[in-house]
Amino acid sequence: GNNIGILENDYGAVNVDMMLLGDIMGDKCELEMIAGGCDYETHKRRFRTKLIAMRMSGYDRVIVEPSGIFDADEFFDVLYEEPLDTWYEIGSIITVVDAGIESELNFNSEYLLTSQLSKAGAVVMSKTARINEDKLAAIINRLNSVMKKFKCERILKDEVITKNWNEFTDEDFEKLSKAGHQIYDYEKHFIDKKDYSSVYVIESGVTKEEIEEKARKLFTGKAFGNVMRIKGFIKDGEKWEELNATPESFSLKPIERGQDIIIVIGEELNENEIKLCIEK
Repeated sequence: GNNIGILENDYGAVNVDMMLLGDIMGDKCELEMIAGGCDYETHKRRFRTKLIAMRMSGYDRVIVEPSGIFDADEFFDVLYEEPLDTWYEIGSIITVVDAGIESELNFNSEYLLTSQLSKAGAVVMSKTARINEDKLAAIINRLNSVMKKFKCERILKDEVITKNWNEFTDEDFEKLSKAGHQIYDYEKHFIDKKDYSSVYVIESGVTKEEIEEKARKLFTGKAFGNVMRIKGFIKDGEKWEELNATPESFSLKPIERGQDIIIVIGEELNENEIKLCIEK
């Protein structure tokens, strides 16, 4: 019954996630977006401007989904500014961690991960259906070791939810909605997000049968840069498939509608080589 506004951020030049949420739009739910990939101050200004505009729409709750490449301090910096500090109350901060998280992340990625974990009221693991308890415990230990590297005293325990999402109950979602947030200090560093970039290919013509092999090449080939994620849509005859791939996992699943686009996200990307690989 609440009137909900969702503010989508996406590091890709085209907001795929906003398209995926299109089905929930209606009288009680509206979507806004901020295009990602811009510099820190520009992104903060766009974020602040959107929140001011959304305040005028009379939402009961605003849900903000930033990109994975996001320093959580930016969220607090903006929300503590006037007039937003009197218009908004910070509710729950939920950090989603892929259970297939790489064993080796670079300094920047570990720093951003720390910023997100240190503020979370709840940490939710995704893709846990086929992962045993020992592996889940090892992932939690890894997250704690990353935070310790930046002198963060937080130790994750019961606030980590490892349950398979398909088994979530109304009570689980209620718990998440009331998870709140935390404020743990950690050693601050300047992270130049220009190191991260995205390459997008429209109307590539890549088939469902070809994309997995191309994704594997992009993740392993040094000529492409450090590819961290590939997402988008693949047309299979008259139907669409949603693409989501990391170095550890590959997924294609049917979706009602899509757009002929593939987005590659990573560090020091070679746009020409990536496009040649996808379009070849």
